[in-house]
Amino acid sequence: MKEFALIFRLKDISDFKPSPEQMQERMNWLSSIAAQNKLVDKGNTLLPIPGSAKTVKANNEVTDGPYTEIKEFISGYIVVKTEDIDEAVEIAKGNPIFKIGGTIEVREVLKK
Repeated sequence: MKEFALIFRLKDISDFKPSPEQMQERMNWLSSIAAQNKLVDKGNTLLPIPGSAKTVKANNEVTDGPYTEIKEFISGYIVVKTEDIDEAVEIAKGNPIFKIGGTIEVREVLKK
């Protein structure tokens, strides 16, 4: 089995605070992954508010952000284990984030 990070991206800051119904949909989706024994890490939500992020550049320059003025912002992630990336993509397709215009990036985790 391989591990894949599912990285959640949103375009609109108003979508960051889901309704109780949206939260329940997300929890049901996570529960279904856990029931299949494919949830490695339930991940975390990443705050998109001023003061909650910094960017460090190669020359040791530190800037605030990124902020939601950018095209998309990362709102969180989870890690799943599957046979291959196609199976991880199928899991991602079931997430309700698509109903609010979000996207999910699926990336294989390098295990040493």
